[in-house]
Amino acid sequence: MSRLAVLALVVVVLALGSAPAQAQDVAICFDTADSVISGEAIDEAAKQAGHEACQRALAQTASVVQKYHLQEADFDITGTRPKNE
Repeated sequence: MSRLAVLALVVVVLALGSAPAQAQDVAICFDTADSVISGEAIDEAAKQAGHEACQRALAQTASVVQKYHLQEADFDITGTRPKNE
């Protein structure tokens, strides 16, 4: 296999491999935030999983609007906002 073909294959695998994880992380983040907002009983492990999903999704997106919504959801989950320095 030529180097170009291998490179193209790697790019395709990486592109296809990251999209479902991002969508899953976004869904977990928003679902957890919705549960917290609606007053459902959420244990600390579920909150931590939701927070981590929000952080992964934030790292994976370049959309300023999506970052804003993910940060707001994360704030709802954690109950805190980042400190301004």
